[in-house]
Amino acid sequence: MATDPAGSLTLTPVNGEGRSIEEWLTTFHLVSVVIDPYTNESAWILDTAARVLRAFRGAAVRVNFLCTSDADDAKAFLGPLAEEFLVFADADRSVVKGLGLAHLPALVFLGQDGTVQAAAEGWNPSQWRAVAQAIAKATAWSHPQIPVAADPTPFQGSPAAG
Repeated sequence: MATDPAGSLTLTPVNGEGRSIEEWLTTFHLVSVVIDPYTNESAWILDTAARVLRAFRGAAVRVNFLCTSDADDAKAFLGPLAEEFLVFADADRSVVKGLGLAHLPALVFLGQDGTVQAAAEGWNPSQWRAVAQAIAKATAWSHPQIPVAADPTPFQGSPAAG
């Protein structure tokens, strides 16, 4: 179960300087799809995750991928998605640990106050839909349909600890 991370925990984009979670939340909430680029489970969810993130791109949230790898492996795994979205590298999994995640992929909604507003681990469409609905309610935005026919069947995910 996801827990509130320390505000001082650093999020480092693959193309920039790291800043604390507190700094990233100054203007917008954070909506992160947390993935492990070394697992099949995270590969299976990429299209779905990108669709969900695109749906919230215009809302008052900063959508992103958080990859449990270094910057080069994150870019290689995400391909063109690394150019389309903000991508954070978490090679030592300190952010994943700080969030208390047990399984990846995960969808995590952090409010501007630094608390986990909603989270889903693994791929469970009803849980991801609940997170999307929480984001939509908090931002007065519409949420994407989850699941759609092209989405994978539910799966538990891989261990977040690696």
